[in-house]
Amino acid sequence: MRARISLLLALLFFFAVLPLRAEESLTWQQCVSEARRAHPDLSSAFALLQQAEADKRITQGSLLPQLSLGASSQQNGTTEKGIGASSVVSYSLSAEQLLYDGHKTSNQVASNEEAIKAAKYNYSAVSANVRFALRSAFTQLLLAQDLVGLTVEIAERRQKNVRLINLYYQGGKEHIGSLHQAQADLAQAEFEVSQAERGLVFAQTRLASALGRDIHKPLMVQGSYRASDLSVEKPDLDLLAKNNPLFQQLDAKSRAARYAYDVAKSAFSPQLYMTTSVGRSSPDRWPFNAVDWGAGFTLSVPIYEGGSGRERVSKAMAVLSQQNALEKSGYLQLFDTLEQNWKNFQDAKRMVVVQKKQLDAATDRSAIANAQYSNGLVTFNEWVIIENNLVGAKKNYLNAEANLLIAEAQWIQIKGGSLDDQQE
Repeated sequence: MRARISLLLALLFFFAVLPLRAEESLTWQQCVSEARRAHPDLSSAFALLQQAEADKRITQGSLLPQLSLGASSQQNGTTEKGIGASSVVSYSLSAEQLLYDGHKTSNQVASNEEAIKAAKYNYSAVSANVRFALRSAFTQLLLAQDLVGLTVEIAERRQKNVRLINLYYQGGKEHIGSLHQAQADLAQAEFEVSQAERGLVFAQTRLASALGRDIHKPLMVQGSYRASDLSVEKPDLDLLAKNNPLFQQLDAKSRAARYAYDVAKSAFSPQLYMTTSVGRSSPDRWPFNAVDWGAGFTLSVPIYEGGSGRERVSKAMAVLSQQNALEKSGYLQLFDTLEQNWKNFQDAKRMVVVQKKQLDAATDRSAIANAQYSNGLVTFNEWVIIENNLVGAKKNYLNAEANLLIAEAQWIQIKGGSLDDQQE
């Protein structure tokens, strides 16, 4: 018995000094700021956006004049006697300007612009996912911190019960079975203290990863279980689904596929270029006394490519059909998820109220039962059931508060709320 008391006191001391040992204590806004700066998923999404912007600039380059400069120096000779070697020096500057290609390049630029929009919406969607993961990790650590304190409180209560039942047993008012049950409840409580300690370490690791840190150190968080979104009137789910960055991304990809289809069809159109060049080729040394120049037009008309042009059009049409189908499927999935997450969020808010009433009732019943048991008005079996109900009510209320924050985070995520969303 003394060993168990010593163990409990050691655990109480450990968790009393734990906040002092933590290297950092973070608020929600601090976590958001750090994740926005350092999370690798956001860096990856931003790199994709940069790639899409570069693709557009590459395509736009085809609409500008193409300049090239060339120069050469060549030595010519023969093995025949009496004939010496000669040198030829030449240079040229040529320019080419696209005049018409059946709108192929302009359609490609338009497709690139839609790809940029899709990349921006992808960044917003990734930011929403990162926010949800961060909010979940933040809440789990907040819960783990409070759960440590709650389990220590329960273990202390179980220890008092053991002492009380032992006195009754020594006095002949309780049998050995009641004492063993109280000791078993204490053992369960002590296990839950150690379990909560391990859960706290895991929650700290999870939050560090959600922040984008590759070095995991002890963390603590400061916050409450108050939800920011207190709305009870159901919003327009159709509008929310269509404003979601995931749907907007699919819509942009569909438009990009439409332009890509037009590009594929433009492959059959003639291409017209204006060309100019200046240059000189002479056996003389630099500089030249005169230059040659030329200007004209170049027309290219595709006639036969082995059927590859038709197949590119067929492929582009298939890609367009796929993107349209994905857009519709994405809308349906988003709408269903919005409906479900709205329900879960409202249920979670009401569950907190219910569990609070359950906790208040269990606390009152426990206080009454303790007095009644001390006076012999209730049996041990009745009393221990009421005690267990109080323990369960405390855990259920704490979990309900945490579940509310998780449900709110899911609701914000499916609405497209990103790290820029200031809701807590």
